Amino acid sequence: MKRFTIFSMMIFFVMALILPMSASAEKTLKIGLGDPLDSDQGVLALRFKEIVEKTSGGKYKVDIFPAGQLGDEQKMVKDARRGSIDGAVVAINNITPFAKSVGVLTLPYLMQNFNDAVKVTTGDLGDKWRKILIKEAGVRLMGWGYSNFRVLTNSKKPVTTLADLKGLKIRVPKNAIMIETWKALGAEPIPMAWPETFTALQQRVVDGQDNPHVANYAMKFYEVQKFTSEVHYLFSLQPLIFGEKFFKSLSAEDQAMFTRAGIEAQQFNLLFSVTEAETAKQNMISKGVKYLEIENEEEWSKIAMDKVWPKFYDTVGGKPAVDEVVKALGH
Repeated sequence: MKRFTIFSMMIFFVMALILPMSASAEKTLKIGLGDPLDSDQGVLALRFKEIVEKTSGGKYKVDIFPAGQLGDEQKMVKDARRGSIDGAVVAINNITPFAKSVGVLTLPYLMQNFNDAVKVTTGDLGDKWRKILIKEAGVRLMGWGYSNFRVLTNSKKPVTTLADLKGLKIRVPKNAIMIETWKALGAEPIPMAWPETFTALQQRVVDGQDNPHVANYAMKFYEVQKFTSEVHYLFSLQPLIFGEKFFKSLSAEDQAMFTRAGIEAQQFNLLFSVTEAETAKQNMISKGVKYLEIENEEEWSKIAMDKVWPKFYDTVGGKPAVDEVVKALGH
């Protein structure tokens, strides 16, 4: 009996050592989103989560916190950098305050179609942004989300010409290039955090805002906006970033796994964006939002390039850095 008791105690002791080790083998990652889960950001994050959890065999679990639950997007970049969260999917304009050289990607009318967006985020240019984000922002770029062009919505009047923009109060992110762009085009930009936008539109603090079709539908802007104008001034890129310190703490094997997951999630998001943007647009129309084409958008483009670009050459690494991207795009 005594021998059995001792043996039982030994088993209990060994199990006490083993069980905590098994429990600690699972690492839960925290990823924040500025947009709702049923958005381009959500598609990218969910695909990344699916791949990581499956490939790691349960070693990693990914928790996603959408719709600004972890704060606004610039706060999430800061938190990822210092390690209080592991990663985030944010609009490119919300990462440029921490890596000004990447601001070239927010120059109005730099990207003129979907192919341009793919070109600037892959190959040599893709590697360039990855290195810049590590050096300047302290974050690791894992993959890109493609959210299409930021179209203009508003509740005040139809907008098809530059003259229609006069007096229109437009919510914009706290991004100097975007603010100057709308000023140059004749509108009145109002810098505002994303989580505050719906209420501001609802209370008519601002008349409109600009975001891709999928985000507009996901945020239910059809409840507070009457018109959508198909502007093409800025293609919305949504990088998935992780804190560089966290990434460096991973084994070489896990780094490779995370990198592959990011690439696959990026490809999946690209396909989603190509197919779902038109669906979201039609959904907005079915909810009663009037769709409008822009007249003579070449005039908008010329104003932006002539008046806005020169103001920010120094900020984004100089005119040669901009010319490098323009040349790569074949414009």
